[in-house]
Amino acid sequence: MLDQPIVMLDFETTGLSPDMGDRITEVAALRIVGGKVVERYVSLINCNVRIPSFITGLTGITQAMVDGAPPVSQVVPELLDFIGGDALSAHNASFDDKFLRAEAARLGLTPGYQSLVCSLKLSRRVFPNLSSYKLGNLSGELGIRFKSAAHRAESDAEVAAEVLIHIGKHIGSTYGIAGVDPSLLVAINKLAAAKVHQFLEKQKVR
Repeated sequence: MLDQPIVMLDFETTGLSPDMGDRITEVAALRIVGGKVVERYVSLINCNVRIPSFITGLTGITQAMVDGAPPVSQVVPELLDFIGGDALSAHNASFDDKFLRAEAARLGLTPGYQSLVCSLKLSRRVFPNLSSYKLGNLSGELGIRFKSAAHRAESDAEVAAEVLIHIGKHIGSTYGIAGVDPSLLVAINKLAAAKVHQFLEKQKVR
């Protein structure tokens, strides 16, 4: 499954909105090929901003950690080079996408990815009867465990990648679809949950 590369992204940030002045503090980007994570880019980020105490309490990321981290002017270009033109995915993808585009715009850069896949939306459509789609609850329902503390970029990205791989394998085995590629996942993202089964039934005859 997922033979075409797709990069799972997770940011830790100082808040919820780049439009309100919030910035990124940590990134993890994991490239998935053939149902496995084959490459990763992970870094703390210095955006020269104050880390709110509640963020330190949630993530464990301190002011000293980001003050000593590589500058955003180094990390974001490296991250964009890492992603390249591959499809991008994240759990609640609109959140990470808006932060990446905002940070890239500050540097006069344009991301090269064309496709954006939201693993949260996919989970809602492929597994419509679960009680929660928050990453921690969803992963538990799917039998996927955190290897380290949640609310750190690499740990969250690893679990989100496993969720995406799980979805790809489920679609492939349930509907007999050999090539579960990013374009198929994007198409599912855009459907109402009630229409996904019929859509995938049609795909397996191709």
